[in-house]
Amino acid sequence: MSVSKITISIEPRLLKKLDQLVQSQVFGNRSQAFQTAIKEKIERLEQTRLATECAKLDSTFEQSLAEEGIASEIEEWPEY
Repeated sequence: MSVSKITISIEPRLLKKLDQLVQSQVFGNRSQAFQTAIKEKIERLEQTRLATECAKLDSTFEQSLAEEGIASEIEEWPEY
């Protein structure tokens, strides 16, 4: 996997906590810790966006769309 090198600024207090996590082997190194944190934050933002978009949907209309084809096909279904 190809990676890009970047430079960041971080508060000393956060850096100390980060180094403690690396030292206690929660992360292999600082880079791994940052990559994990950024990945998790992006995933949460994407889930929030999905939830926001889903909240805009009209549940009655969506249900009618889901059932639209069922009514015409119900006669074709075998009796159980």
